[in-house]
Amino acid sequence: MSTICRLRQLVPKTTALFLCDMQEKFAPSIQHFPAIANVASRILKTAKILKMPVVVTEQNPKGLGHTVKEIGLDDYPELKPYQKTQFSMLIPEVHDFLKKEHPEVENVVICGIESHVCVQCTVHSLINSGYDVHVVADGCSSRTMVDRMYSFQRMKAMGAWLTTSESVILVDCYHFYLIKLLGKT
Repeated sequence: MSTICRLRQLVPKTTALFLCDMQEKFAPSIQHFPAIANVASRILKTAKILKMPVVVTEQNPKGLGHTVKEIGLDDYPELKPYQKTQFSMLIPEVHDFLKKEHPEVENVVICGIESHVCVQCTVHSLINSGYDVHVVADGCSSRTMVDRMYSFQRMKAMGAWLTTSESVILVDCYHFYLIKLLGKT
């Protein structure tokens, strides 16, 4: 017997973007880092245009540096990365940000590094907190492709949706934005 799962539409008003630990010290050792940074930058631009809440974290920035310039955080001075030392992005400050300032959020789109550590722990925390999580596969990576591959399998088994940046931007968010522009809702 098959199970049918319902996938919520990614409506900007009820969706947040999480950018996980896209930091300077990681850049040389992460597989496909320039491509991952490009994807994160495009999704960030989309999220800001659609007025979605955005959470950016930095793991131990004193030792690992700050978010790489390629992401484009300098274009959004209101975005201040949350500093963390645990693997999950869902630290108390982020949890409070979602619950108090954006209680309407039901979905989280996540990209960043490393897939098998901080991204995976964040996905687990978010799902356990009741959020639908959409992992941007072309926006996440690790130092090895094996770690990356198995993290996707594990996150999917946890209940996360695996997607791509094109799907998030063009199908989900852009479609919603066009409908709003055309006055169809």
